[in-house]
Amino acid sequence: GKHLPHDECPMAAVLKGKIAAARDLEVVIERPDRSRRTAIVNIVPLKNAQGEITGAINCFYDVTARKRADEALAIAQAQLSRHAEELEHLVARRTAELTATNRQLQSSVASDRARKEEYRLLLVESQVMQKKLRDVTHQIITAQEEERKEISRELHDEVVQTLIGINVELSALAAVGAAGIPALNKRLARTQRLVAESVDAVHRFARGLRPAVLDDLGLIPALHAYCRTVTAKKSLKIRMTAFAGVEALNSASRTALFRVAQEALTNVTRHARATRVELTIEKIAGKVRMSIRDNGHSFPVEKILNSKNPKRLGLVGMRERIEMVGGSLEIKSAPGLGTTVRVDVPFTTQKAER
Repeated sequence: GKHLPHDECPMAAVLKGKIAAARDLEVVIERPDRSRRTAIVNIVPLKNAQGEITGAINCFYDVTARKRADEALAIAQAQLSRHAEELEHLVARRTAELTATNRQLQSSVASDRARKEEYRLLLVESQVMQKKLRDVTHQIITAQEEERKEISRELHDEVVQTLIGINVELSALAAVGAAGIPALNKRLARTQRLVAESVDAVHRFARGLRPAVLDDLGLIPALHAYCRTVTAKKSLKIRMTAFAGVEALNSASRTALFRVAQEALTNVTRHARATRVELTIEKIAGKVRMSIRDNGHSFPVEKILNSKNPKRLGLVGMRERIEMVGGSLEIKSAPGLGTTVRVDVPFTTQKAER
């Protein structure tokens, strides 16, 4: 950005009353070690009982990591777009070649064996391309999970701390103005409530993106916390049983199990009209099995998976996540029996990975 004399900068304008406040200004701060940080700045005036401006509050939000993450994500998306375009061209070209080959097979019986071998090779190439497309999908899901973790960490470490700091400052200001200005105290109290609500909202948002308890305490506490959130909003009873050894699973497997449970319980609350859910995690023959069974309405699993129904995306996403960690997913649903989501993943521990 451009450099301005002190008298012309936003802080001076706020102090002089030329502008009511300066909000969401993006600035670049150069530190003594010559490194640079990008920050969002909000400047709000402080007024005394007579309405005179006596100072200003600066709120800085360090968005350097977010900007770098946005730039890295943009580069990754561009690369993925190029790869997808290349794959699309390759598929189109191979499809045209396969069509031409089929026509040649109809007109040339003498070269039948050679044509069959060519068809086999084209089929192998098609299978390879399908695998590449699946790998791209896995990369996208992994990138999304890392991005969610980064955003969640930034919300917890930066935004919440800033809001708490503002609340502390407001408390101090309230103590100063408590001498005899009821209106000011009332306004300050209302502002403090708004800040407290903002803190709660940010915490909820961060937990939705990536529950801190999943990384800090483990899968079982994270699932317990999420189940409490679900039952608090819906008249639904969730009974959960799990063996403690599941916490030895590697991070990717624990994350996949949590996301599948999250998606399955979301589907129950939105569509199943169930009253009870049983969530169990157990170890079976070198694998970890997680089962989520409800007593709600059933649905045609294969029909939805093979359709263009938006509901299928959640089911496909669950399957993709589990396959990424070498596991398998099975969904059974029948009238009168509700729906059961069963997941098996290899019991690969953090220690074994290292």
